Amino acid sequence: MSDNFDEYNEQNSVSEDTGHDYGNSYAYVSNNSVKPKKKKNHSVLKAVALFLSFGIVAGVSIQGYKIYKGEDEKNTLSEFDALENESSSTESTDADRLSSDDNDNADVVSLFQLAARTDAKPIPEIVDSIMPSFVGISSTFEVSYNGWGTVNSQQMQGTGTGIIMTEDGYIATNAHVVYDNESQYAAGQAVEVSVLYSDESVHEAKIIAYDLQTDLAVLKVDETGLTPAVFGDSDDLKVGELVIAVGNPLGFELFGTVTSGIVSALDRQVTIGDKNMTLIQTDAPINSGNSGGPLLNSCGQVIGINSAKMSSSYGSASIEGLGFAIPINDARTIINDLINYKYVKGRPYMGISTTDITESYSRYLNLPMGAYVNYVEEGGAADFAGIQEGDVIIGVEDETVSTGAELAAIVYDYKAGDSITLTVSRRGKDIEITMILQERKQPEQ
Repeated sequence: MSDNFDEYNEQNSVSEDTGHDYGNSYAYVSNNSVKPKKKKNHSVLKAVALFLSFGIVAGVSIQGYKIYKGEDEKNTLSEFDALENESSSTESTDADRLSSDDNDNADVVSLFQLAARTDAKPIPEIVDSIMPSFVGISSTFEVSYNGWGTVNSQQMQGTGTGIIMTEDGYIATNAHVVYDNESQYAAGQAVEVSVLYSDESVHEAKIIAYDLQTDLAVLKVDETGLTPAVFGDSDDLKVGELVIAVGNPLGFELFGTVTSGIVSALDRQVTIGDKNMTLIQTDAPINSGNSGGPLLNSCGQVIGINSAKMSSSYGSASIEGLGFAIPINDARTIINDLINYKYVKGRPYMGISTTDITESYSRYLNLPMGAYVNYVEEGGAADFAGIQEGDVIIGVEDETVSTGAELAAIVYDYKAGDSITLTVSRRGKDIEITMILQERKQPEQ
């Protein structure tokens, strides 16, 4: 049966589209030393052409409302005063009207004010404070392919965004910015990484470590005296609260683009590829090149790391404005482990690779829906437990498993060293296997 599955899998190897993507853009390059450059003095015509080409209609409609309170105060002038000031009554009436208009205007409240915290800062002030801690990231990947009997290689380049974490050069970003396993090229780890600062200087960066499960990575530049970002508490966020995103949509041509919106939802469960992630949902535009950039609250504190956007269509309806960010409280522990240990401590590891048995696969192959084991790592937890290639994992600790993402989500609730019981379908029979989870000490590939 496994031979039939392998053949079927090879013929039908297109992954299912969940509608979520990291929004990466790649371009082939002709040399090995392409450096990001920030262009200045773009003409108005170029800017207009750029926005028209992407069909973007930029406009902000902020509707305010007035708060009316109290009653009109009555003037109580004496008869003598009234006669004394009769000549200036018209002037006084005009002045009172202007004063009343000023008071009404002071009561106009914008939607931004309604969404902001009571201790909020002006957005321009927030932007000024985050820019020294904001970087653009250029990653060069090498792609090999067969052509006319020879192996050829070519480089492609991707862009993203990063956040300066420490004054001595540690930078946080998304793992998919420096490791490509999602695009059609599956180029792996970047062979060269450089960062662009807001002062337009470019510096080489080293990949310290990355974690594909949480889509986080740490880079290091050989510098000191940098300005680290100010980090907040993502647990304090509320739905409807104002947030600000900074990034490089479509590359460095639009370096340092600032967008704003609100928190649309918290603790949103999102499946990207084979990973289940718990993210902040926002309607602040997060586009290609924004990955790894800061999501800020209205006090200018980083409360999330922008990670993914959702863009899909159902019939004639188009879905836009669904952006996602990793809560900074979740990211902080992962980033510290990547800096200190180069991996995430305590991360459970089974040592298997799986393929989903979907409903259509199940009917065709006469196998139950679940996670089909197509590889068992020698010496890994699954190997020691007796898991075999061709097994279908259909449950963990009385929880049903239909996909590899569900399996991973359940297992990641445990720690290395924990014992779990798997329900496995093997040659038509269901069996239970006990596995002791190991600790993953190498980056996931």
